[in-house]
Amino acid sequence: MKVCVLGLGYIGLPTAVMLASAGHDVVGVDVKEEILEAVGNGNSHIDEPGLAKLLEKVVSSGKLVVSPHPLESDAFIIAVPTPLASRELRDKSRSLEVDNRLSTLDSGLSTLDFPHCDLSYVKSASASIAPVLRRGNLVVLESTSPPGTTQDVLAPILEEGSGLKTGDEFHLAYCPERVLPGKILKEIVHNARIIGGIDRRSAEMAKELYSSFVKGEIHLTDTRTAEMVKLAENTYRDVNIAFANELSRICNRVGVDVWEVIELANLHPRVNILRPGPGVGGHCIAVDPWFIVESAPEEAKLIRVAREVNDSQPEYIFERIKELVKGIENPKIAVLGIAYKGNVGDTRESPALKVVEFLKTEGYEVAIYDPYVRGYESSEGVFEKADCMAVLVDHNQFREIAPEKISSVVRSKLAFDAKAVLDRERWEQAGFKVETV
Repeated sequence: MKVCVLGLGYIGLPTAVMLASAGHDVVGVDVKEEILEAVGNGNSHIDEPGLAKLLEKVVSSGKLVVSPHPLESDAFIIAVPTPLASRELRDKSRSLEVDNRLSTLDSGLSTLDFPHCDLSYVKSASASIAPVLRRGNLVVLESTSPPGTTQDVLAPILEEGSGLKTGDEFHLAYCPERVLPGKILKEIVHNARIIGGIDRRSAEMAKELYSSFVKGEIHLTDTRTAEMVKLAENTYRDVNIAFANELSRICNRVGVDVWEVIELANLHPRVNILRPGPGVGGHCIAVDPWFIVESAPEEAKLIRVAREVNDSQPEYIFERIKELVKGIENPKIAVLGIAYKGNVGDTRESPALKVVEFLKTEGYEVAIYDPYVRGYESSEGVFEKADCMAVLVDHNQFREIAPEKISSVVRSKLAFDAKAVLDRERWEQAGFKVETV
């Protein structure tokens, strides 16, 4: 088949590469010229294990080409961003919202008083497909979206722009990505996939396409259910992380070690408490739960509170660090890690960056070491005259730092470990005062 993939980001580019590797003729589309130039030359702009080699192969073979706009194809896959709308966009939406669409929460807040999904990229991609959409074509949305997006947003745009009718003359489906950065190529092939069709034929056509490279089980349903499945997966994680973070605050208040509490509680056969930390980051878990709140604001009370707990965690971590260095004039904070999770260089929605912002706003000197993030790979000078080490990410390299080797260069032997990375006994024997969440 000839397949057009719109959006060559963290999901679109690996998807395009895997489709091309499976023998399809793939056209990669993106609005950014620098991405088109890089991919067109066989160079990956994404740091993902194994991707660069595969990309070079499919580009050199001619199975993957790039274009600034969609070309006539058998199938179109939309993998563009669906970020949270900016405050300005939400304010504009509020002014245009009609009264009968406003719902009121128990707290008296309208549905527009919390983050909403920005579907502008999805709408733009759909509109660009419509002029080249032909009878019998398949369109698949992969972008994480609120329930109803495929049927209520994509379908009307495609129908109006093409003059074709959904289901009868072209096919439409939703197939969310389910991958983890650092393991994308493995998981995009082996993870189970959920495909929701606007009708059964659309779902089956999408399954046929994805089966060409997906080895995991493929389950068929309707579009609205598939959209909710994706949101439910990430929201489950978010709610459970919020419990761990809130538990850490409670344990700190009552004077017990949250890490020991979790370790012992998890000995129960039906308990699996997650690990607390500086908050939640990444392109999914920190964003997607708001799409559920947006869809059902009066019902999604627990989900909303969980989001607020995790969003407030970076400030809580900052306050703990602030208290630790209280009394030190012009303290220097050595920040270890600014990625959103351990052993990757992805900084999207990173809570560590938010902690850094709080520290800088307070006027503290901040030195950053992150072996996975470009520009911060070196630890040179980071520990010198530092008053506090703030471990915000659980990179493996941080476990190997020897306190004995840096104790002579730090100014104050203080450490705040937000991820329980440090060997506390060893660091305290080296003279450091160590605090955790």
